[in-house]
Amino acid sequence: MLIKTEWVYCPICSIKTRDKIRTYTILKNYPLYCPRCKKETIIDAKNLKITVITEPDA
Repeated sequence: MLIKTEWVYCPICSIKTRDKIRTYTILKNYPLYCPRCKKETIIDAKNLKITVITEPDA
């Protein structure tokens, strides 16, 4: 069985981050930090599909 892994890319600047996910990885409200643009984004990931969670401004 081949386990596929992929790098997680920053949704803001599209650069590879320091995180990898596999096909069975499930992330909920994960704070993804980008070392290039120095921003943090909340993401969800399931089956190598990443969704950006937008929070309403308080």
